[in-house]
Amino acid sequence: MIEKWLFKRVDNSALIVFRVIFGLLITIEAWGALFTQWIRHTLLEGAFTFNFIGLGFLQPLPGNGMYFYYGLMGLFGVFIMVGFKYRWSVVFYGIMWSCVYLMQKSSYNNHYYLLMLLLGIMATFPANRYLSIDVWRKPALKKISMPRWVYIVIIGQVWIVYTYGSIAKMYPDWLNATVPRLLMLGKKDYWLVGDILQQPWTHYTIAYVGILYDGLIIPLLLWKRTRWFAFGFSIFFHLFNSIIFQIGIFPYMSLAFSLFFFSSRGVHDLFLKKKEYYGGDEVVAPPRYKPVLAVFLVYFAFQVGLPLRHWFIQDNVLWTEEGHRLSWRMMLRTKHGRITIRIKDKKTGNIQLYNLDKLSRKQQRAISTKPDMIWQLVQRIKKEEGKQGRDVAIYVDARVRVNGRPYQSMIDPKYDMAEAQWDYWGHNDWILPSNLAVKPTYGVDSDSSVD
Repeated sequence: MIEKWLFKRVDNSALIVFRVIFGLLITIEAWGALFTQWIRHTLLEGAFTFNFIGLGFLQPLPGNGMYFYYGLMGLFGVFIMVGFKYRWSVVFYGIMWSCVYLMQKSSYNNHYYLLMLLLGIMATFPANRYLSIDVWRKPALKKISMPRWVYIVIIGQVWIVYTYGSIAKMYPDWLNATVPRLLMLGKKDYWLVGDILQQPWTHYTIAYVGILYDGLIIPLLLWKRTRWFAFGFSIFFHLFNSIIFQIGIFPYMSLAFSLFFFSSRGVHDLFLKKKEYYGGDEVVAPPRYKPVLAVFLVYFAFQVGLPLRHWFIQDNVLWTEEGHRLSWRMMLRTKHGRITIRIKDKKTGNIQLYNLDKLSRKQQRAISTKPDMIWQLVQRIKKEEGKQGRDVAIYVDARVRVNGRPYQSMIDPKYDMAEAQWDYWGHNDWILPSNLAVKPTYGVDSDSSVD
């Protein structure tokens, strides 16, 4: 039964068209970074980057190296789009993208994480078996069908992303439209829609449509009777997000996923009329597929389990950030912080302030609200002072504002952070308890961080 469910051959038109769109979008993502100053602001400004903890060996290339890096990455995107050396191209793009994602946290985005996962998934797909240079060079590769598990993997991954996105919004500050209101304050000068975005009914619409859309879009696309309505609303929903929030290629990638929900015949007739349509029901299971199946089961178990980890960590993830990353917690809050770092020479008792101007503006915004980045900076300061032969204590005064609430101390300013340890999977007791029961005042700072 499982062999028939996973390995029944189906027409591969959806996958072929998706590969072309996917390749185009990731090319735009890579080459777009060359022209928007993203590389300079994120990777080159500041004396160093904040890696994912434990991956300090990943550092930006010196000089203009990162510009060449992104240029090459975009070229691999073109190769994926046209199906040239497809497998190698998607693997190399995936490695390069993952390295950039893991070497910096000041531009954290769940969509970047999703792209990293998709690149790994696409490397396992037979997406170059039609309409590709690979087939032109080696006609024996040509296929008009694929195993059904391709559909299952894509739909399963997207379902996880949207479901957790919906669940994460079910908390008071979102349900009472506080967060949408704060998010829209920065959009009041938008042409034509600026005033509309400040209306209370708009905030509540954004709040509840966001929950319902994320929670229901996959079932609605799977059900034939609601598929076209769901797709039509998706166009509006994702274009709204693209225009208002300017979140890169993700809205268009999300629309491209719709290819896997419509009938293969419809996709074929619309995009690949010259291609022979596969309408058979052949089942072709590899002789040793169970180890591969086990890998996918572990992968999806990880995808389902990882976003739940913050529920098992003390205090609120909105405050501590523990369990926030890699959990599909998208556009859920606004945060702003003020931070002062004091370095005390234990021998002389002299105290000096750390010069935050060593960090880029983007890094300063991020570090002021992220305990893990504060800890990383303190460890760097400690190491630098140690090289000068000084034994120091480091004290951090970090005050954070969450969703428009008054500023609250995040770290005890009398705690020597030079002695602090980082618990990657649990709670770090040097983070002060939150007091999120205080009602928001609806103020917002101009350089608040939103993610």
